[in-house]
Amino acid sequence: MALILAGVQFFFAQETKSTGLTLQQCVQLAVENNINVKATRIDRDKSGYKEEESRAALLPKITLSGSLQKNLALPTTMIPGSFLGQSGDIPMQMGSNYSSVAALNISQVLYNRTALLAVKMTKRSEALSELSIEKTTEEVAAEVARLYFLTLTTAEQLKLVEGNIARMEKMRDITTVTVENGAGKQVDLDRVNVNLENYYTQQSNTRSTLEQQLNMMKYLLDLPQDQEISLANKADTLLLQDPPALMSDFSNHIDIKMLESQQEINMLNQKTIKSGYVPTLSLSGYFAYQGMQAEFNDYFGSSGKWYPYSYLTVNLSIPIFDGLEKHAKSCQAKLEYQKTQEKLDATRDNFSMNYKNAMNNYLNNKTNVDRQQRNLKLAEKVYDETSLKYREGMSTMSNLLQDEISLSNAQGGYLTALYNFKDAEIKIMSLNGEIHNLTSK
Repeated sequence: MALILAGVQFFFAQETKSTGLTLQQCVQLAVENNINVKATRIDRDKSGYKEEESRAALLPKITLSGSLQKNLALPTTMIPGSFLGQSGDIPMQMGSNYSSVAALNISQVLYNRTALLAVKMTKRSEALSELSIEKTTEEVAAEVARLYFLTLTTAEQLKLVEGNIARMEKMRDITTVTVENGAGKQVDLDRVNVNLENYYTQQSNTRSTLEQQLNMMKYLLDLPQDQEISLANKADTLLLQDPPALMSDFSNHIDIKMLESQQEINMLNQKTIKSGYVPTLSLSGYFAYQGMQAEFNDYFGSSGKWYPYSYLTVNLSIPIFDGLEKHAKSCQAKLEYQKTQEKLDATRDNFSMNYKNAMNNYLNNKTNVDRQQRNLKLAEKVYDETSLKYREGMSTMSNLLQDEISLSNAQGGYLTALYNFKDAEIKIMSLNGEIHNLTSK
């Protein structure tokens, strides 16, 4: 496994140097290395061994034992004197100095309903563990996707800020020449420099934010912090190729599946408790050899004799009264079942509400992106026209700077709307199950 992961990381490192990481590559690498996913996989493996443990109660039990006893003083018993032609009771020591036993004990459950139901319950627990892995994987995919597009949006913001700086530096150079020639005002140059310093600060802050987001991405992907990475997708990459359809059935959602699986476990738990009232039947056998010698060395001589004895036992256990213990446990299990059912019903209703809100949010943000994109183009057009008029002496620096601020606001509005739209897409994918597509290889 370590070699496979090393190979995967080497592959992604090579991809990073050449073309950068796609969203799907980031999600897959994060899923492979995320500590929460690893923990749920370990829980799944533990569930498998738990099933083996419960099944062991139905399998034969074989025990081999042996003992050697040295009697320091032989036990004394009283026998009637008439046995020996004497009157009264006569004390007599009986036994041997050394006694030993070698035994084989075998037992087998013939019928135990509680043990049978326990096996079924552990199987359901293992299935629930598999669903937990799927849920954690989807949560990691959504987290990585959000960070991925947030980082792309920040990178796009940095490009726009650098473009604004280049444009403002050019304006500063032009204004400096006009002031030196006496055709411009010093206050106009000061206004340009104030805006330019604001852009420099914004550039520094955006670079720092971008670096922090890339570091967080490397952390989620379990990549070295000193490794350079880049992201291959664009900030406006569509996650949903087709508009999402209305949904009313969320039975395939992982949260619903997990609650339904838990409900089955609760039902089996009830049955397991009630099965304690059912009689159990088992069979056991004991096969042994017993040796009795006056001296220890006799065990190794020809006089050493072993005497066999054995028996078979059929055990039937019929519960009659347990102080109402099982009744109390059964009531608790019934209430636990009802609680899970309430949670399941509430979750279904919650999904319906959340999906409608997510659809509304998706459509609203999609409209906002289109609107802000048109607004950005219009702001660029207005700025270009004002800039041309300023160079021709037909507009003031105040008008130009005002349009510069409007352009900067339009850029910020577009990027905010774009990220909100990506977040809305991810929310839809988390609800309708399409988020699983990001984890598919």
